[in-house]
Amino acid sequence: MNLKDPVAKISSENIQQAKERQAQLTKPPGSLGKLEELAIMFSAIQKTQQPTVDKVHITIFAADHGIAAEGVSAFPQAVTTEMVKNFSRGGAAISVLAKEQNAELEVVDLGTVVEAGELDGVISARIAKGTANFLHQAAMTEAQLEKAFQAGEAAVQRALDADANVFIGGDMGIANTTSATALACAYLNKAATEVAGAGTGLDEVGISHKAQVIKQALEKHQASSLSAVDILRFFGGFEIAALTAAYIFAAQKGLPVVVDGFITSAAALAAVKITPECTDWFIYSHQSHEQGHKLILNALNAEPLINLNMRLGEGSGAAIAVPLLRQACAIHSNMATFAEAGVSTGE
Repeated sequence: MNLKDPVAKISSENIQQAKERQAQLTKPPGSLGKLEELAIMFSAIQKTQQPTVDKVHITIFAADHGIAAEGVSAFPQAVTTEMVKNFSRGGAAISVLAKEQNAELEVVDLGTVVEAGELDGVISARIAKGTANFLHQAAMTEAQLEKAFQAGEAAVQRALDADANVFIGGDMGIANTTSATALACAYLNKAATEVAGAGTGLDEVGISHKAQVIKQALEKHQASSLSAVDILRFFGGFEIAALTAAYIFAAQKGLPVVVDGFITSAAALAAVKITPECTDWFIYSHQSHEQGHKLILNALNAEPLINLNMRLGEGSGAAIAVPLLRQACAIHSNMATFAEAGVSTGE
């Protein structure tokens, strides 16, 4: 994929038509808040006054991180593979949520340390047995980064081929909050202590150690002097890079993206730093309980739909938000206008 290809434009004429319909519905203008904005967006994108979100495609990208060797996670790396197997069996939270939402769910193994073997619903696109330890060297080579980009593009293409209305990217990778924190620090020029959080359950001592590791890595690689793409290559993970490419490619193709939590928002931040215009295609599902998420959301001028103190990842928060998108579209499609209902309009 070409990261610099133009992003799709949402027709201003279609936006205006959707706004005009909203103004005719039997409610005070703006009384449904964010739901109205979502309805206008989907109506304009789909070029219809009966928009739907009936086809949702969810891809979980899984990979391990070399930085785990520095003791920055409360869980061992074997959990990444164990969770891939759990996704395949339908036992994970996102598996249950995808089934409830009648969404298409797939898992892409980009490089777990322990190979999972052939599993139902799991696509093997292995790049390596995890990234390198970014405390000592770049997490990825240029060739590895490109392979991760290709995996992200391929996932979105599968969504497009299935006529999906929405793409959701999820993540699985022990120590990936460390990677996401480093990315946020580098892109936003923030200190590691401002961004680092508990991840899978670190205590205060663990969080402090995690922040110190990230600080050392940022200084070693002179993060402030790196390009947006190289920041991703030095500090990202295979799954975060794939998410970044997926978000950019989805925007280029005009497919709305529902961004999940901290990890995926770090990928969205990378995508916006690389291709700023792609932000128009992002819907932010929720505010994670992870400390650094709010900083990223603020930097992206993002207004998440919900705040349930979630911090699971997997795309779970984005899946939880899908019914809101569907209700927004249903209201736009099915509410009566003032004329149809014989209701008097306001001044």
